[in-house]
Amino acid sequence: MGKTADLLPGTLDMLILKAVSLKPLHGYGVLLRIRQISGDALDIPQGSLYPALYRLEHRGLIAADWAQSENNRRAKYYTLTAAGHRRLREETAGWNRLVSAIGAALNTTPDEV
Repeated sequence: MGKTADLLPGTLDMLILKAVSLKPLHGYGVLLRIRQISGDALDIPQGSLYPALYRLEHRGLIAADWAQSENNRRAKYYTLTAAGHRRLREETAGWNRLVSAIGAALNTTPDEV
């Protein structure tokens, strides 16, 4: 893509849940995974990520455990909880409905109104 896109309000949590659902990740790994799965279109600032991780952990949507990272440092790895899986399914369904409705509205032609 080449250009990064701005996140819409309320989408960061959903993207974090998706990234962590793929495999356990430490904080910086979450940033890299979101960048990867978005085709380099989304670049999350660390100042936004860590408060969101804390919020999701506090709400019981992700769980954290300390482990060794790939560069032999202690890192907090995040995994999705059962509640996190449910929330991700719900948010994905809601997002898909919204995208579909906006797509329908934007593709309306003058003949259809």
